Amino acid sequence: MTERPAPSSIDPAEVAKFQAMAREWWDPQGKFKPLHMLNPTRLDYVAAQIAAQFGRDRTEAQPFRDLTLLDIGCGGGLMAEPMARLGATVTGADAAEGNIAIARLHAEEQGLAIDYRATTAEALAADGHRFDVVMALEIVEHVADPAQFIATCRDLVAPGGMLIASTLNRTARSFAAAIVGAEWIMRWLPKGTHDWRRFITPDELAQMAEAAGLRVVDRCGMVFNPLGWSWSLSHRDLSVNYVLTALRDG
Repeated sequence: MTERPAPSSIDPAEVAKFQAMAREWWDPQGKFKPLHMLNPTRLDYVAAQIAAQFGRDRTEAQPFRDLTLLDIGCGGGLMAEPMARLGATVTGADAAEGNIAIARLHAEEQGLAIDYRATTAEALAADGHRFDVVMALEIVEHVADPAQFIATCRDLVAPGGMLIASTLNRTARSFAAAIVGAEWIMRWLPKGTHDWRRFITPDELAQMAEAAGLRVVDRCGMVFNPLGWSWSLSHRDLSVNYVLTALRDG
């Protein structure tokens, strides 16, 4: 009797989009310019949540030493690398092999030991992997079945650990900012990178997390200021980009 493969939330068309852009991951003026601009704000939020959950002092050089972290949908490693520098034992996973090839090369150039794998969340969960922290950043809106994906992320979180997921809200403002602004006007991203119908509201994402057995402890917006050309965190404005933290109680 042959073993049936684990169901996958991967959408091949979405993977192909990012595979085509893989070589531009580390070009701050390239197609991933929005993520380069957003990255310091994402990192600040993620580091603060991890430090609070595990009682770590962020003023230390490597506050996350001995913590295991999975960056699912890691792309070229924009978040995996700073987390490794902060001391975490990092695994980066992405379904697009081109992304992993670029991520491995860049990490090697930086002298960073990151376990990059061309694989899926489902495959990692099926193999029994568990992590103190699972990051799913700007990926939920690209998977075929978001609820299934979040449930798989929950399986990857060790008891006492946490899931940090960020995505785009489904609002008129997010359509104007992420599609009209970023794709049509500024041309930061190729047209068709995002499908507004696949965006997920904070309530929907929270419901998925709770249904999977996680406890949501924080929701926060990431707000772009076009005048200052900068990003900031806001617990009041989750209308476009936002991030959610959920715990798997031990």
